[in-house]
Amino acid sequence: MDSPSLQSGPAAYLESLMRAGQQATKQFDDALAAAMGVEGKPAKGEDPSPFAVAANLQQQYWSPVMDFWRGFLAGTPAGANPDNRPSRDRRFKDEAWQNSPFYDLMKHSYLATAKQMADFVDQAQVDDKSKLQLRFYARQFIDAMSPSNFPATNPDVIRTAIQTRATSLVTGMQNLIEDLQKGRITRVDESAFEVGRNLASTPGSVIFENELIQLIQYTPTTAEVEKTPLVIVPPCINKYYLLDLGAGNSFVEYAVAQGHKVFLISWRSAVSETQYLTWDDYLNLGPLKAIDVARDIAGVEKVHALGFCVGGTILGCAAGVLAARGENRIATMTLLTTMIDFSDTGEIGLLIDDAAVALREATIGSGGILPGKELAFTFGTLRANDLIWRYVVDSYLKGAPPEAFDLLYWDSDSVSLPGPMYCWYTRNTYVENKLKEANATTQCGLRIDLSKVKVPLYVLASREDHIVPWQSAYRSKDILGKEARFVLAASGHVAGVINPPARKKRSHWINDDLNCDATEWLEKAREEPGSWWPDWDAWMKRHSTGTVRAPAQAGNDNYHVLEPAPGSYVKQKSN
Repeated sequence: MDSPSLQSGPAAYLESLMRAGQQATKQFDDALAAAMGVEGKPAKGEDPSPFAVAANLQQQYWSPVMDFWRGFLAGTPAGANPDNRPSRDRRFKDEAWQNSPFYDLMKHSYLATAKQMADFVDQAQVDDKSKLQLRFYARQFIDAMSPSNFPATNPDVIRTAIQTRATSLVTGMQNLIEDLQKGRITRVDESAFEVGRNLASTPGSVIFENELIQLIQYTPTTAEVEKTPLVIVPPCINKYYLLDLGAGNSFVEYAVAQGHKVFLISWRSAVSETQYLTWDDYLNLGPLKAIDVARDIAGVEKVHALGFCVGGTILGCAAGVLAARGENRIATMTLLTTMIDFSDTGEIGLLIDDAAVALREATIGSGGILPGKELAFTFGTLRANDLIWRYVVDSYLKGAPPEAFDLLYWDSDSVSLPGPMYCWYTRNTYVENKLKEANATTQCGLRIDLSKVKVPLYVLASREDHIVPWQSAYRSKDILGKEARFVLAASGHVAGVINPPARKKRSHWINDDLNCDATEWLEKAREEPGSWWPDWDAWMKRHSTGTVRAPAQAGNDNYHVLEPAPGSYVKQKSN
């Protein structure tokens, strides 16, 4: 039977070409198999040859494209949207991606190609970690090559250029030049925010300062305050005001309003004179010193301690040092989206492997600075469509002004780290996962066993966290602390934590039975509407040592007010 010609119908002709290509691939595969001594079809349970796999993937690629053409030639393209609903993929939300055959085909071809590349990676005969790395880098390429990222193939960009008589393209080019000079993508209207005015605005005073931290004591808003103070250790890779974004959106403000006597560390971004600071320096000059200052000012033996993300890891290690010294100075510990066990680090762990850390050790391990912009870009690649390409399109292709969003401002306000500290951290966590092992690390001159940290523990994880997988955070209860309480918040690394109760958003899961793995815990957990903050406050109140009259002023005879909060360290910009 002759193959159909173009005159016999475009759809039939295209299908014949596809069948011919598949038959040629099969013949080539059969010939190669015969040459290699492989006869017939693979037995059940055996893998087919690489060429058969490739042919199958090719067929899967062409199938949706052919479905589109068959529908288009019949007058009902597969991509047509009868309800005129926007695409769930925000890159293709413009109606043209659904209603225009040209853009619909482009979208379907791109998505089919993306799936084919992902399938090729899945078929790769490599170890699990290599496959995860291949998936990550393939996704970076796939995301970058989306037709929505190019001016000639984005209908919204073309429409905007026509409507503005190309002014949008000129403005976009100006935005690109400015960002090249900055060395980063501008994602937020930086003129809309000011640290100390509408960010980090909870009243307080800096009552201690060294070369690494400023310690803030917040002004009470209740007549009585908890006798045992709360010391907060934010992540040192970001500015602390994520926990104090502004009135009505501040965890610090909430904690103060509940009667907690709050102290908070403000980390200094690395500069030339601090480029030699080590992990031990971060423990000694950071939480260990902050705990002693808070104890002195409050006139107590113990403090409540809370750490967020890397701040929680630092706090856990500081608690391990105190335990090794035999010093009982922590009453309770709260870990928010924190990893102690780095067995499963999510995608960020794919970028911090032995080779990458060895390179850093060779270049900045004995002194130097890891620029904050590098850290910010690394985190951005984990969600490139949301944190990189979205702003490339809006700013450079459409010339749109950046939006005013407090979280984006904070995320762009990066912090640099000293090389020695960063190298010790990544080597002993992401690469060798030593923190969870008894006596596997030496910190502050002592062998550290975190199982000796015997304090009541509150662990908060976020279900969609792409930086700290919630299952990893869950395992912290098995490494340190006692009488643990685990709560799982909805949303991601930041939004899951910053969720003021008054907004009545999202939810969280609770299950008092922790004698099970993470999967079973979630299966039996009870979902509660709203913020987890009241649950934490109730837990803290159950460990209260009583209240005292709120102090009339900050500090004491040993520690005087140096300047108003938020202090000067948080306002310094990193390179």
